[in-house]
Amino acid sequence: MRYEVTTDIDAPVDLLWRLTTEIDKWPAFLPTVQRVDRLDPGELRVGSTARLKQPAQASAIWTVTHLDPMREFTWETSRPGLRLTGRHLLETTGTGTRMTLALDVTGRLAGVLSALLGGPMQSSLRRESEGFAAAIR
Repeated sequence: MRYEVTTDIDAPVDLLWRLTTEIDKWPAFLPTVQRVDRLDPGELRVGSTARLKQPAQASAIWTVTHLDPMREFTWETSRPGLRLTGRHLLETTGTGTRMTLALDVTGRLAGVLSALLGGPMQSSLRRESEGFAAAIR
């Protein structure tokens, strides 16, 4: 199952890239993130890990699996019967940046999770997108 939200934001891609990759600052402006603990130092890179706490969920360790500077970072976490893949994609537009946030849910329990929580997961992506847009104002 895939959930996705795309938003055009009137800001340069470098500013949104900084907000997107400085994940330890997310709790200050994303209502869907309560806490982020980086588990390794330095800039975000493939292999970087962080413990992420979100409302009504147990903490999860996310690992960066793909990073294309100023364009995209993808990370994954697993739970019993599930793999969650989060994608943060930035594209320069004529007036700013198009941000796409996507969440892929796979595994033997993906259908059950999506049936129970598909609406809230889509809503969370929308709230995250709004949080990024508000942070640059």
